[in-house]
Amino acid sequence: MVDFRARVNSEFEAIENTLSKLPDLPLSKLSELELAGVATLIHNFYNGIENILKQTFRKKSLDIPSGESWHRDLLVTARDEGIITSKLFNHLTEYLAFRHFFTHAYALDLQPDRMESLIENIQVVYDKFKKEILRTDF
Repeated sequence: MVDFRARVNSEFEAIENTLSKLPDLPLSKLSELELAGVATLIHNFYNGIENILKQTFRKKSLDIPSGESWHRDLLVTARDEGIITSKLFNHLTEYLAFRHFFTHAYALDLQPDRMESLIENIQVVYDKFKKEILRTDF
């Protein structure tokens, strides 16, 4: 069985690969199809964050939340258990909200101006997340 470190490192690699695909252009310059692609990358980024949190919960023998609000509960529990800081929690809730929107909306409903701050901050949020996860009992 693959160990915790290998699973988490694999997720880190997948997230870094995803981030490398983000465009350098302002989102307002992208076509609707390109914007939908960027939205998918943001969604994939957050899914990777959740995958790492679930691995961390397993390592720490914490219950992984279930039910309709499990995505939010996962993030809240990660904060409450000291896996992530409150400041990082606040940043990640923006990506969680986007994940929810993306899952339930149509691609034509995407608004570049609402996505721009997510793109601008995504590398900083990822770096902070990675640092906080690596400081946990690995």
